[in-house]
Amino acid sequence: MRQDHGKHSWPWWKEQLISKWENDSWRFKMANSFEEAIFTIERDRPMSWLLKQKDRLTSLYPDMSETMVHKRILRKCGGDLEHAIRCRCIEPCSTEDYINAMEDITTRTKIGRNWYRSPIDNKTSGKPISKPNKPQDRLPLKCHKCGSTSN
Repeated sequence: MRQDHGKHSWPWWKEQLISKWENDSWRFKMANSFEEAIFTIERDRPMSWLLKQKDRLTSLYPDMSETMVHKRILRKCGGDLEHAIRCRCIEPCSTEDYINAMEDITTRTKIGRNWYRSPIDNKTSGKPISKPNKPQDRLPLKCHKCGSTSN
């Protein structure tokens, strides 16, 4: 952008930044990206995810307190993980404390993990599985007392 417009004063640059990023479509895009972002241990790293969400919220709501920002971010973590982080961090807590607690929980415990079997684990090793005999292939059952098959 600087190559296109050359040297200008700070007020001019400030006006350009506001016109580009302080509009309704940008705010809508940021709000949607925050609402869609849900923390998953398998996909996200705690520090980068938490800082990204904090940046999104502070850019949308600059007057929001840090405690409220942390509460809104923790709601995106899920029930067990959110509860574990809240138990470790007594309010008021800094962002670094939340990051440390989140990293400790995700690396040292199994809280918040989604357990599922991969399709590879469910497949057999290629050996044919012997199926039990069908009922009509078996011999008819006999009565223990009288020895007949009609009982």
